[in-house]
Amino acid sequence: MSNANDGEIKMIVAFIRPGKLTAVKKGLAEVGAPSLTVTNVRGRGSQPVKKGQWRGEEYVVDLHEKVKLETVVADVPADDVVEAIKDAAHTGEPGDGKIFVVDVEDAVQIRTGKSGTEAV
Repeated sequence: MSNANDGEIKMIVAFIRPGKLTAVKKGLAEVGAPSLTVTNVRGRGSQPVKKGQWRGEEYVVDLHEKVKLETVVADVPADDVVEAIKDAAHTGEPGDGKIFVVDVEDAVQIRTGKSGTEAV
């Protein structure tokens, strides 16, 4: 077992543009972190508010569509995962998203009962 994260388990949570999901999945596979959970979400950040019109009424879109990615790593350096997501999701425009790295206290694999880094 490697000490990629000093023996710790890390969860990387990223909020990205939906159109960047394929590129991010490819980037994660290249660094050896292919396991992930994907959720469609809406949120508000630095991306500008958009205005539109429907049936003659003006409306404001201030919650933008995003994809939330979650991946947990032990043997793969969290820094490598963050770099892969950042490189693949970057457009340079407001609304590219955010990445958070969280310490995971423990993990348990339900099927085998393994815990800690062995469960990841």
